[in-house]
Amino acid sequence: MIKKAFQVTSLGVLLASSSAAMAASAELREARLTATGTSAQLTLDVAGTTNQKVFTLDKPRRVVIDLPRTSIARGFRTPEGEGVVSDIRTGHQLGGTLRIVVRLKAPAPARSTWMPETRPGRRQLIINFGDAAPEADTTPRVVRAPHAPADSDRDVVIAVDAGHGGQDPGATGPGGTHEKDVVLPIARSLAERINREPGMRAVLTRNRDEFLVLRDRIRRARVAKADMFISVHADSIANHDVTGASVYVLSERGATNEAARWLAERENAADLMGGVSLDDKDNTLASVLLDLSNSANISASMTAAQRVLTALDNVGQVRKSQVQQAGFVVLKSPDIPSMLVETAYISNRSEETRLKSPRYQGNLADAIFTGVRSYFEQNPPVGTRFAQARRATIASVETATADTH
Repeated sequence: MIKKAFQVTSLGVLLASSSAAMAASAELREARLTATGTSAQLTLDVAGTTNQKVFTLDKPRRVVIDLPRTSIARGFRTPEGEGVVSDIRTGHQLGGTLRIVVRLKAPAPARSTWMPETRPGRRQLIINFGDAAPEADTTPRVVRAPHAPADSDRDVVIAVDAGHGGQDPGATGPGGTHEKDVVLPIARSLAERINREPGMRAVLTRNRDEFLVLRDRIRRARVAKADMFISVHADSIANHDVTGASVYVLSERGATNEAARWLAERENAADLMGGVSLDDKDNTLASVLLDLSNSANISASMTAAQRVLTALDNVGQVRKSQVQQAGFVVLKSPDIPSMLVETAYISNRSEETRLKSPRYQGNLADAIFTGVRSYFEQNPPVGTRFAQARRATIASVETATADTH
């Protein structure tokens, strides 16, 4: 039970006493929530030094995050509840500890991770609320890491990224439609379609009109242990007669530049897919491992992207029949197969109109989903339900073949 010393205002923010404020060594600058029906991610932008204590309470279900010696920045706004999160409240305990209370609609495990500094003195605390368990089941199902044992049955996790957002509108069509406003419903529709498929789970990098720096999108995918990253956009060109969809993956040069950046900034402390840590390797070995990871990643991305492109061809015109390669920043995770889907040309008046149609948005989402599912059916990550299903299919074919001889 929360002690009476913790007080919450109707606005969700209570200023600390002057003594607590003077003792504060950190400041909470911003909080962002992204959510689906069964999971959520809370990102806390913190300036200064603090640590976290995370625990759960029942009746009602709550996850509590305590940040010692932490104040709240002027103008801070508490995110509205969505998805599995009912609401979020903040306040100070005596002694200057900032307490954040996240009320949940269903039981869900909470996992917290500090990200590397985004700039000197600034870090992000990521709190993931995993898939909620059914009411009758008191043991939540936890999504395992990509390098989980082969006998597990975790979901394939897809990070769905709606391009642009907030003060970045993206391209603007001749009728005044902003790219950010049409790609978000497409991304949401794609996430919903993924979540309806047994063995698959989606994580949205943003679920509202908010601005995200490009590398924050990658970080959110990595924190969610995504098996694939899909960034959704709407293309634009000066020639307004141009129409059609296209799909991009990372270029070899873009991968090389990113590997150099990882080595220079020592961002390679995190594990690559397969659990290979680079922070204990010298630069030569780390460079070789990154090159191998990048090559395999681009190959997987290309295969998956071609399946998505083929599926999009059944929805409307495809501008470029082959998968394209470019150095887009959002494609630069060296261990997550990634693609950027240009769904249509918003600069074309007819395609701008179609992009605003919920039906067309759903058709685009279904096509992307079809391509992605097809890829994972043939290339299932180890430890997933897709891997189990493929083993069963192969065993069935081998048995049938043996019976004919």
